[in-house]
Amino acid sequence: MRRLMALLLFALALTSLVIGQVPSNPTFKEKEASPSPSLEAVRESVHEMTAADVESFLDVIVPLQLSQTDIAGATVSIVKDGKLLFAKGYGYADVQKKQPVSAPDTLFRPGSISKLFTWTAIMQLFEQGKLDLDRDVNEYLDFRIPEAFGKPITLKNIMTHTPGFEEQIKDLFTTSGTPNLGEYLKTHIPARVYPPGTVPAYSNYATALAGYIVERVSGRPFDEYIAENIFKPLRMSRSTFAQPLPSSLAPLMSGGYRLGSDPAQPFEVINPFPAGSLSSSATDMAQFMMAHLEDGQLGEGHILKSETARLMHSRLFALDDAANAMCYGFYEESRNGQRIIGHGGDTVYFHSDLHLVLDKKVGFFVSYNSAGKGTGLGDSPRRILWEAFLDRYYPYSALPANSSTSNDSAKTVSGTYTLSRRSETSFFKTASLLGQFKVSPASNGDIEVSLLTGPNGRPKRWHATGPMTFVERDGQDKLIFKPDQSGNLQMILPFPFFVGQRVGALQNGKLLLGVLGISLFIMAVTLVLWPVAWFVRRHFGRKLELTRGERRLRLGVRLVFVLDLIFVVTLFGLVAYGLTHLDVFSDKGAKWFYLAQFIGVLGAAGTIVVLINAVLAWMSKRKTIWGKLRATIMLLACLGVLWFCFAGNLLHFSSTY
Repeated sequence: MRRLMALLLFALALTSLVIGQVPSNPTFKEKEASPSPSLEAVRESVHEMTAADVESFLDVIVPLQLSQTDIAGATVSIVKDGKLLFAKGYGYADVQKKQPVSAPDTLFRPGSISKLFTWTAIMQLFEQGKLDLDRDVNEYLDFRIPEAFGKPITLKNIMTHTPGFEEQIKDLFTTSGTPNLGEYLKTHIPARVYPPGTVPAYSNYATALAGYIVERVSGRPFDEYIAENIFKPLRMSRSTFAQPLPSSLAPLMSGGYRLGSDPAQPFEVINPFPAGSLSSSATDMAQFMMAHLEDGQLGEGHILKSETARLMHSRLFALDDAANAMCYGFYEESRNGQRIIGHGGDTVYFHSDLHLVLDKKVGFFVSYNSAGKGTGLGDSPRRILWEAFLDRYYPYSALPANSSTSNDSAKTVSGTYTLSRRSETSFFKTASLLGQFKVSPASNGDIEVSLLTGPNGRPKRWHATGPMTFVERDGQDKLIFKPDQSGNLQMILPFPFFVGQRVGALQNGKLLLGVLGISLFIMAVTLVLWPVAWFVRRHFGRKLELTRGERRLRLGVRLVFVLDLIFVVTLFGLVAYGLTHLDVFSDKGAKWFYLAQFIGVLGAAGTIVVLINAVLAWMSKRKTIWGKLRATIMLLACLGVLWFCFAGNLLHFSSTY
């Protein structure tokens, strides 16, 4: 859903290990053609937000994004003062058939924006007195979330992404079948790794759990409840949570693409569907935005009482008063002097954003049906488009940089960090190791954060504005560093649904990856030189003077090397393959992961053979110092692989991951 962060970072690390650093594609800003109006030119002056002006603005930027980042199509809707101001489709819903995107009719997959409908349903049942947001969620379920930390999980925890669940991806997506929500939730319970209400860590499972509570309390299937209580009163006739799509809507569905130049991909089936299975048109999403901007009303239809809607939009959880907060499902993304709430959403192929500027009664929805190329956290087309929109209609001047705290704060906060949204108990913990990022001191007391890049693809610069507080240079985003409940330093990001947590040396991903790379290199070289040495000895008529026991140990060491190499290459290869074949991360693919891990266990156990070989080499009077060192290096190579395996839980057999 939200960028599938752990999975993608794991795959990125894999490709870096195998083929080296892949140069990034030029970004939207860098590739603007000189004859076309530049983004900066579009931003130059304040404009009145009219339908005509919005169209002229978007007609410049969106087609440019589609062509230069290889995206097939996009759909946009904007509402203002309780009316649809603008809606338009760009590019193609079906590239092969040259079928254009239609804002009223073409369905896109808004991904995790679906969660806002789940939370609206929860608030409906709350205002009816059927749900208590502070009650243990186990009281609403027909199974139990295991006890942990001496505290129950509440709906408020789930709404703020603080239930404490670890990340998991198994069975998140598939390409066939009809999901069974209850069965999925009962068989995919994630481990609880944080006390509830303490650490934000985005969770699709938790939102799906809330959707199941809607089912149980209302007595209706989730998709039917949403259709009757949200879609119907808002006249959203082009929207559904159903999977597969109803026959009346299936012909309206846009194709999903990795790149616009690639073939269309199969319809994505999302098993925890309350967290992300919505299919909807831009104009239907406009109806939803208007209802929330009008405090739950849309003409004669209503979905919430006004006081409930205002409560839903209010701050509920933040790690600092100066940071963006989680609301009741929405999250704050305030910018340009405006309080803004919204939600983003990603499936594998669709990438969307919904923003509500509450005081201005303005809503903005955009969805792209392709990931495009060369896009990241800082240079995604949707982010560039939204910030350009804000700059055009609500211009804002950043405060002058003031680095009065000098280099002290920069040195204090420097280090390696990992995101709180991660796996801790399964082999996908490796993803968090390989997805770590650095906070580094820069000149004039500034810092750089490798995870947070600008439209040029380079890390942004952040200047200190107070102790442990940094603001983006020539920008508005803020980073706040403060100790967590255990005293460990954490970085509060502009995105309130996770935080950065500083890691120690023994969990440093770069160090671990370096050790793994060197260890595998030693093993590979040893195996390659094994037959070479045999040919050399044969050529010169030399024999290997070894006892029978030494020969067996020599063969055993090389067999262990073969097992370790097969294990690592197979496991990483399965993950890479899974990025294009979603069923790998399901029960269908589990047997292959188990097989790889079984090979890994054999290799790990075989380290004893390598240890014995090293000990006997040092005890032997016939061995040269080189022979002793070589045996030691071989042992260190095995220990290096073991260290990486245990740090990343690669040998942990689990039915969920």
